[in-house]
Amino acid sequence: MKTLYIVRHAKAEGQPFESRLTGEGRKQAVKLAGFFEDKPVDFIYSSPFIRALETVRPLAESKGLDVSADPRLGERILSSLYFDDWQTKLMQSFDDFGLRFEDGETQEEGMARAASVLKEALQRPEEHILLASHGNLSTLLLRYFDEQSGFDVLMKMSNPDVFRIAISGEGHVLERIWKEE
Repeated sequence: MKTLYIVRHAKAEGQPFESRLTGEGRKQAVKLAGFFEDKPVDFIYSSPFIRALETVRPLAESKGLDVSADPRLGERILSSLYFDDWQTKLMQSFDDFGLRFEDGETQEEGMARAASVLKEALQRPEEHILLASHGNLSTLLLRYFDEQSGFDVLMKMSNPDVFRIAISGEGHVLERIWKEE
C-alpha cells in the first residue's frame, strides 16, 4: 500500500515566494515533526517557497531525509493584480477551471501541475511520501483523488494541515489527520 501525505505549510508572514514562517509557524513546524514521529515517511517533496521548506525542515531532520524542492508544488498565482474581493475571485476560479485573471494561472493549469507531481510520486519506490505545498495547490492535490475537493475544502484548511491518502489495489481512502489543539 502507498501512503501520501499532503501538508499545507505552517503560518507565514505573507504570500510572496520569500515569505518566512512566523514565530508561531516555526513552533508549528516543530509540532508537525512531532506529529509524524510515529508515522513512516520515506521521501519528502516540497514547494520551493521558503515557508513550505521551513515547514518541513524539522520533520526532514528528524527522519534523516533530504527535501526535494519541486516547483510544481508552488502556490497557484491567482493574478498579478491585488483584488479586495480575492476570495470571490478565488471561488469563481473553482467554479470555472479555465478562468484566468491577469498574469494568473488557471485552476486547470494548477491541476495539471498537481497531477504530474502526484503521478511521479505514485511511481516512486518509496511507500510513504509527503508533499508540502500551499492552500490552493494542496486542494488541487486532494482533488486528484476526490472531485469534491474545492473552494469549501480550501477555506476550512488550517495552517498547517495534513491529509493522508492510503492507496491500495481496491482504491484509496483520503482523510484529514491533523488535529489542532
